[in-house]
Amino acid sequence: MSSAPVRVAIAGSTGSIGTQTLDVVRAEGPSRYQVVGLGAGSSADALIEQAKEFHPALVAVSDARARREVADALEPLGIDVVDEQAALVAPADVVINGVVGFAGLPVTIETLRAGRRLGLANKESLIAAGPVVQPLRATPGAELVPVDSEHCAVHQCLRSGNVGEVSRIVITASGGPFRGKTADELANVTVAEALAHPTWSMGPKITVDSSTLMNKGLEVIEAHELFGTAYEQIEVVVHPQSIVHSMVEFCDGATIAQLSLPDMRLPIGYALGFPARAEAPFGRIEWARLSRLDFEPPDLDAFECLPLAYAAGRAGGTAPAALSAANEVAVDAFLAGRIRWIDIAGVGNAVLERHALSMPSTVDDVIAADHEARRLATEHVAYISARETA
Repeated sequence: MSSAPVRVAIAGSTGSIGTQTLDVVRAEGPSRYQVVGLGAGSSADALIEQAKEFHPALVAVSDARARREVADALEPLGIDVVDEQAALVAPADVVINGVVGFAGLPVTIETLRAGRRLGLANKESLIAAGPVVQPLRATPGAELVPVDSEHCAVHQCLRSGNVGEVSRIVITASGGPFRGKTADELANVTVAEALAHPTWSMGPKITVDSSTLMNKGLEVIEAHELFGTAYEQIEVVVHPQSIVHSMVEFCDGATIAQLSLPDMRLPIGYALGFPARAEAPFGRIEWARLSRLDFEPPDLDAFECLPLAYAAGRAGGTAPAALSAANEVAVDAFLAGRIRWIDIAGVGNAVLERHALSMPSTVDDVIAADHEARRLATEHVAYISARETA
């Protein structure tokens, strides 16, 4: 007798993670997965098309104008339309959180609080609210499976041992579009250059984070939160081929690595089906054509965001939330042409220096720290802009 399909909700369904999650659902078929919830910020047209294809019970739209448009289009189908993406948790067995930035925190909290499996692609919510999110992981039925390719790789490697046997976690970085460039060469890079990632297709914010190595810094903090590993045991190496997604070295000297071609559908499928693996293969390697795997240390002078993230992680408390918020403001300003690429790290550093560090115990504490950091970051962006135009 066949089992019922797993009920899947996707927050951020129109983004890169969301659309690739739907690719996995299509590949695995309706006997394995049923989409019961879809959510987006304001991408009405794309969300309407997804809803017409998958007929979820619930659709969430954050933007009021887009929500009215979606509700009108889906009314004949009898699909409920709501405003909060956290509402998608109720009908689901597993929730994929593909919301970009701090806005993904409510979905993370509600999924774990409800005792559901969370496929987490929204690293910022765990980084910013680690002290608040961690207790929720003990909720009966709650399960957190990382969707970031690096942390999903570590998760897979740890099936060869346990956290107590870990000597090092090694997180790989492609190096982004500016690998090998010096600090002087990076002084005047353009937005287009920062968005030209050599191996991954991602949204603009995540792509810029990859170019600054802030994404690796945030992933170091996330690895600490996910696996309880000390910062001294988490390393970053540059691996331009993006074939080795992360490695775990155990106390006996053995290193276990997860390798595949760059394809986010593999970690998404892993999170959807855990502990079973997806039947549809993604990222399969043709070994006879794989000629080399290169590794090198990151240039911490040219890519200041990485050591900045280590510092925030070691400070703990609200420091990671402040850095994450400052980085979002800085990246938005860079994409808008208000600051230079090299100013992104400076905004984060300025906010950490002025931030009033505390230990959050509630979501409101995290939100307050986030708001304060955004205010400080906005002030520093304005200062930089005024200085450049003076």
